Amino acid sequence: MSIEQSGPPRRALLMAAALLPLAACGTDDRPGSGRSATRSAPDPAPDSSRPASRLAPRFAALERKHGGRLGVHALATGTGATLTHRADERFAFCSTFKTLAAAAVLHHRPLGHLDKRVTYTAADVDSISPVTEKHIATGMTLRELCDAAIRYSDGTAGNLLMREIGGPARLTAYLRGLGDRTSRMDHYEPELNDVRPKDPRDTTTPRAVAADYRALVLGDALPAEKRALLEDWLLRNATEVGEQRIRAGLPKDKGQDKGEDQGKGKNQGWRVADKTGTGNWGRANDIAVVWPPDADPLVLAVMTDRPGRDAPPVNAFIAEATELVVAELT
Repeated sequence: MSIEQSGPPRRALLMAAALLPLAACGTDDRPGSGRSATRSAPDPAPDSSRPASRLAPRFAALERKHGGRLGVHALATGTGATLTHRADERFAFCSTFKTLAAAAVLHHRPLGHLDKRVTYTAADVDSISPVTEKHIATGMTLRELCDAAIRYSDGTAGNLLMREIGGPARLTAYLRGLGDRTSRMDHYEPELNDVRPKDPRDTTTPRAVAADYRALVLGDALPAEKRALLEDWLLRNATEVGEQRIRAGLPKDKGQDKGEDQGKGKNQGWRVADKTGTGNWGRANDIAVVWPPDADPLVLAVMTDRPGRDAPPVNAFIAEATELVVAELT
């Protein structure tokens, strides 16, 4: 830790999309697609970081306690103070990619295009898909797919969004346009959740993904109206684990016992726009922009994994790391 300033037809289609060369994956400047993707979040104020070397052993203690690896990148945008732990090590994206896929669709398409209806078949629904599995007969609009992918972590919705922009290679190209030279997408769900440890495919780093989210939610990588849509989907995260990770590590209302529900609206006015991700090898992630009641927002990426393909993810790993970070930066 440091402180510093599916079915055969679909498969064929997906494989073809994934093989598109990055050189052909530049910005799609269709009419009305908005500004080109640039990392343009506002510069933080001069660094006023407080010494926090004492957190290094506390992060290490969390790793021993939960038997896994912890990656953290946290930025207090008002002061420039940054807390990191394994911030440049690679972790699997898991479902945190879905925010980026939705952002790529918003970037490449005019707002009116969000009403386009996308059709798919039962063969396309081959991952956890609580929303899209109910609409096979009618299909869904791109707007509805963005909502399902971000708020409900619907796997088929995420795949269809990537397919809309041309596949995983095109999503990687979009991230390069944001200034992210690290992250890469190589597969669709469910394959991307099962890459082996130390395999660079379908991975990012806490530093890189935190910068992507900052540019998209707080910067001007998207025009204001599109940015507001993305922020709204993230603020209304409806996944069960969303309540057990970063949100669970935020300050609670006075009088709330630790054993009580730690759901939305119980964090003393804190607002959280986040996307979780879960996968094999004990992977649990949460990437968020967090607005304290009386301070500028924090950007927080907390990523974890554990040995063994069948190791269960540990939500408390993220919640406890968040608690340490928030106590230090606010």
